[in-house]
Amino acid sequence: MRRSTRARRPSGNARSKRLIAVVGTLAVFGGIVAVTQISSAGERRSNKTRPASAQCVQPSPGATAPSGTGTTTRTWQNGRWVRNHWGDGQQSVEECQETRDGQAPGNNGGSAVACPDVAGRLPQVPERARAEVDRNLAQLQAQITEADRRLAAEGSRGEAFVRNSILAPLASKRRATLDRITNAIDRFGSRPRGLSQLAECQVAPTGNTNDGNNNGGDNDNDNDGGNNGGNDNGGNNNGGDSNAPGAGLGVLANDCDESQLQPHDGFQNGNRCVSTAFGEVAAAANNPSLLITDFPQQVQAEEPFTLRVSTRNLVRDRFLAAGQGGYYVESSLLNGDGLVRGHFHTACRMLESTDEAPANPEDVPAFFVATEDSRGGREADEVTIQVPGMPESGTAQCAVWAGDGSHRVPMMERANQTPAFDVVRIEVN
Repeated sequence: MRRSTRARRPSGNARSKRLIAVVGTLAVFGGIVAVTQISSAGERRSNKTRPASAQCVQPSPGATAPSGTGTTTRTWQNGRWVRNHWGDGQQSVEECQETRDGQAPGNNGGSAVACPDVAGRLPQVPERARAEVDRNLAQLQAQITEADRRLAAEGSRGEAFVRNSILAPLASKRRATLDRITNAIDRFGSRPRGLSQLAECQVAPTGNTNDGNNNGGDNDNDNDGGNNGGNDNGGNNNGGDSNAPGAGLGVLANDCDESQLQPHDGFQNGNRCVSTAFGEVAAAANNPSLLITDFPQQVQAEEPFTLRVSTRNLVRDRFLAAGQGGYYVESSLLNGDGLVRGHFHTACRMLESTDEAPANPEDVPAFFVATEDSRGGREADEVTIQVPGMPESGTAQCAVWAGDGSHRVPMMERANQTPAFDVVRIEVN
């Protein structure tokens, strides 16, 4: 459903329930690192490499795309590639071996079939038509996947072959599917116009402008905020400096010097101490915000569906693959306009109960992707997320939240600001 103005202004009781649900979700899906160490600007911007895993292993559950053939999928939306990183950038064995051999993974170079985004161009979809529309949207994606497979296998046969034997048949299939979408919406609502114009596709370069190696930013501010009071004793009373941040508050620690835990190494392991500095905080008016603007109220089990996500003040150009040692290793950075550089996450899970917090926060959600597309800025814009379906009947919880380059929820100037996140519940029949 597309949210109305009224839906964004629920009663006080509804707001309280929603806030409680969202806070619980943040605790499960994205904790903010609370132990940091201040480093110099030179250290923050360095290109130090993190340790690589000793061998290529199978990614964890939920880390690969539904096709099972890769960990990054692309959709062509509004003239740019939107990249969804499954499992926060874990690699398949094949991709890992390519990386270890000095080759870029297959999804970071070459060309791919780029088709106009359909989901983002649809009007409000009537609830009774949504199931059929989502099935056909999934079919459009399957058609692109098959065309991509043929392009990779036979694209070397020349431009004419690609045009006549790959793109032309694809356009014909898309027209038929777009007609079905048009008719499905027309039966229960206003007939959409111009969908047939979205049938033609092209071949576009897939070079990823953000491969995780660009640790800089447009903001070359060399002021790293000092050394946090010069504390060398784990933060106890801030080293006795009455002018240090938090002086007199009984700060327990502000670095890892006295921690009994192992240092965090950039991989997704708990019981570690993270020494990466928090980094740069945007001004209050520049803090990121986010909203799920369109979602279904109910779907069938295994039925594909879409979410529309609007972000503001989030430059979606930083993604350090967590599965490759990029977790919590980069300080938060702002661009030249003072906006957070990062990406956003989407996760959907089945709830065992709606009366108490989930008992197994370590469980892998049924769906999870991290999304970056080198777009986003001060003005609000939208990205469409395609969910391949939920595994069983019950209540699904879908959450979306912003992340900086190393996956932390962006910091805010004030404590009484709302973080960039949103949560909806969907009934799965």
